[in-house]
Amino acid sequence: MLRWIALVLLLLLIGLQMKLWSGNGGMHEVDALRVSVKKQADENDRLVKRNQALSADVLDLKHGEQAVEARARTELGLIKPGETFYQVVDQPGHAGSALPPAAVSAGSP
Repeated sequence: MLRWIALVLLLLLIGLQMKLWSGNGGMHEVDALRVSVKKQADENDRLVKRNQALSADVLDLKHGEQAVEARARTELGLIKPGETFYQVVDQPGHAGSALPPAAVSAGSP
């Protein structure tokens, strides 16, 4: 009788171990979920940093005239009245070498 109880308990232990290691919700799934959570946490950290940078940029644009002017110059190509605009154009077929800059007065057509 004691042998049968020991055998049943041993079979039960083996069955539970198999479920733990290979079944649904087992160790493989837990490891995969940990990796997934780590990737998502890294992505969240990256997005938080990006949002902080964008928030600082918005704050600069709201409260700083220099930031607005710098954006207008770089992104829109705007110049102030009385300034001279210089444009450097690469020659076709000669990448990297530039023509001498052509001066264009802000007031001339």
